[in-house]
Amino acid sequence: MSGCLPMPPKIKPEKRSVMLNYLWGFMMLVGILWAAVHGNLGLVTAGALESAGEAVKLCITMLGVMSFWTGILEVGRRAGLIEQLSAKMRPLLRFLFPHIPENHPSLEAIATNMIANVIGVGWAATPAGLKAMEELAKLEEERGTPGYVQPDSRKERAMDRISGKGSDILVTGKGRAKERVASNEMCAFLILNISSLQLIPVNMIAYRSQYGSVNPAGIIAPAIVATFVSTAVAVVYCKIMDKKQ
Repeated sequence: MSGCLPMPPKIKPEKRSVMLNYLWGFMMLVGILWAAVHGNLGLVTAGALESAGEAVKLCITMLGVMSFWTGILEVGRRAGLIEQLSAKMRPLLRFLFPHIPENHPSLEAIATNMIANVIGVGWAATPAGLKAMEELAKLEEERGTPGYVQPDSRKERAMDRISGKGSDILVTGKGRAKERVASNEMCAFLILNISSLQLIPVNMIAYRSQYGSVNPAGIIAPAIVATFVSTAVAVVYCKIMDKKQ
């Protein structure tokens, strides 16, 4: 089923990069001028060096955490545990995505993404999330949804394709446009992915440990409650919007 949200227009990467360069350059210039006016240029230099050192330490810490949990997930995948968990999740996936055909490849990718998010390994969840979106796009193509269907005739193949970030527009010689629109399943998956329940907030624990927290794992209980509520709200919202289509 399609028609949930029109995808945003594309902003060229070059323009995005230039905009960010201007923004960061402006912020740095204002900071330096402010420090110069108040006679604190020495503190700015010392702060920059100290922050650079902390950034390197944080990167090393997060690299270790990321490698450990991503490795655990890979071990589970090779041992068949992820596949077994995905099979156990089929009733839940059927409830969340009732319009996706049974045994469709997107379901396995969605399950893998959800498992990775629940155990707090967002880095490992990203490839599965991209794979899920790719399979959902193929599903829309199979359904014949405008904007997803590959052109068959010579006339259609001659169309000019204007590509945007997550958005494709096919323009015919008569000026007619077919805009690619996110399906209900895509929107629901994205919302659930953002609001995902987390049993082990690995990132927050690592950050708290890095910055000297007495009890880095103290965030676990509040994180479970907060993400449970956000996920419950996301599910209710997706179901309401799905019935409106």
